[in-house]
Formats: sequence, C-alpha cells, structure tokens
Amino acid sequence: MRILFALPLVIALAACSASNDAQDQGPETQATQTDYAAALADDKRPGAERDSDAVRKPAELLAFAQIEPGEKVGDYIMGGGYWTRILSHLVGPTGKVYGFQPDEAIEYRAEYGSEQDAAVAGRENAVALRGPMAAPQFPEPLDTIITVQNLHDLYMEQLPADTGPKAIAALYAALKPGGTLVVVDHSAVDGSGIAAAAKLHRMDREAAIAALKDAGFVLEEESDLYLAPADPRTASIFDPSIRGKTSQFVLRLRKPA
Repeated sequence: MRILFALPLVIALAACSASNDAQDQGPETQATQTDYAAALADDKRPGAERDSDAVRKPAELLAFAQIEPGEKVGDYIMGGGYWTRILSHLVGPTGKVYGFQPDEAIEYRAEYGSEQDAAVAGRENAVALRGPMAAPQFPEPLDTIITVQNLHDLYMEQLPADTGPKAIAALYAALKPGGTLVVVDHSAVDGSGIAAAAKLHRMDREAAIAALKDAGFVLEEESDLYLAPADPRTASIFDPSIRGKTSQFVLRLRKPA
C-alpha cells in the first residue's frame, strides 16, 4: 500500500522469501501456511487490497516474520490498514493487533484517521492507536512489530533530527524480550546513509541496520525476495520509470531475551 503524507509518508507492502514447496515442510509449517491463506481469504478485506496480493506477497512476508495465531502484534504506521486487516484474521481471537497511525499523518489528511477506523471496524481483536510518530504507545508488550516502507520517513529533513532514534527506541521498548521487529523499505545506494530519505524516499540498508542495532536489536535474518537488480536505487520511488519496481530490503530483528 502507498499513502502520501506531508513529509510525505509512504507505506506499501514489501515481502520476503519463503518456500512454497509444502511437500518439503513439516506439519507445523504447513499448518502455519494454511493460516496465512485463510487470512488472505478474509472476505472483510476490500477487493482492491485482495487484488494487490500478487504483488505485495503478504503470505511470504508473514512466513518470514514468523507471526503465529495468538500473538500480540503492532502495525507501526499502518497506512490504509492493509496489514492490520490481514494480521487481525491471522492472530485470531486469542491474539491482538494494534494499528498505529501517527498524529502527523492524520493532521495532514483527516482521511487517514477514518481509514484507520474502518480497518479495525468489526474486528474485536484489532485496536486503532494514535500518537506522535516518535513516541508510539502500545498498551501491552508485543510479540512482533511490523513496519513496511516507513523507516526512511523517520529521517525526513522536516522532522526533528532525533525522530529516528526515538521512534526505534520506542519500538524496542514495546516488544517483549525475545520479540521481533520486521522492517521493509526501499533500498538506497549502499553507503548513502540517510541522505536519500528526504530526496528519494529510500533508506540505505547498512544505515538502517546500524540504527536498529544502536537501539539494541540483533539482526536475525534478511530476505532478498524484493531485490530488483534493474533498480539503480538513484531515482525517487515516485519516478514513473521505477515506481512499483523498487528494490527493497527485508529485515527481521530480535530484541534479546
């Protein structure tokens, strides 16, 4: 999904690698994959979202994230609610999903608030949360937090310079010991640091990893499912020549137990 915000914020799905060969998997893994399929088949999801699954590959990302029924999950900067809806169905009645929308986004475009409300409507296990981008507050410790194409937004030049470190520290604090953070973002040129965040709406993978490690996270695994060699990583993600075809990195990090 993509939303434009004053900064602007861009939220979209990215994905990760996971095996599709169920014959080579044990019963537990196959059951988890079935849960993902059921979540995607949820008839409460808007048709336009369902139509985009082939590109967004949510089942692969969920498998990479290792999210299971019964988990408490945060969707940080939830956009239109694509992930919140899927996660709500996946975690089931014993789980909980907290869809966080920054105050800054809603102040710029009120519809982000109404879209957030619509995403949790009729879902007893889904809760809409709002607050400053740099200070998300979750009411209970979480098993997993997912944030898709948002990390670079924390380093936009219009924001206070400490927004990134503060937001990442807040996500770290929100997780249970042993909990995981899944990060997806548009790749910038290696070694570019945070310079591409404002201009290109991209993030240097190494800069992202360094910032996350500084907060205490341990990098556990990466995926290259959304690696796109044809993307020079030097153009804005809104450039018509590259829009929807960007190379993206996918990280799973863990808060030490």
